[in-house]
Amino acid sequence: MGSILSSQNTQMSKEVMETSLTKAKELAASSPVFVFSKTYCGYCKRVKDLLKQIGATYKVLELDTESDGGEIQAALAEWTGQRTVPNVFIGGKHIGGCDSVLEKHRAGQLVPLLTDAGAIASNSAQL
Repeated sequence: MGSILSSQNTQMSKEVMETSLTKAKELAASSPVFVFSKTYCGYCKRVKDLLKQIGATYKVLELDTESDGGEIQAALAEWTGQRTVPNVFIGGKHIGGCDSVLEKHRAGQLVPLLTDAGAIASNSAQL
């Protein structure tokens, strides 16, 4: 990837960054759970599989299939400080990536977060 992508990201206009940031924030708030993902990412698959297993309702944007996916990912990095995917939001709040989601699950914190956000019914949370 190297310098070509890096130089493009640093040269992204302020207007494009603001537009991408607005889009990212609107998407993150559009569903109880929102996952910015890439179709080929194993970590993304793990998070999406866990959410399915729990029975959570969620939306996904596959950044590698979007014409503005690179700009959205750069805006997410600017907003959250996280440059990688998956980039997970629950209840409109940034949760983090795969490790953060799995750690919250291991600690028994994920299901309550999902329930509070309205992503799962409180009586259906078995995991």
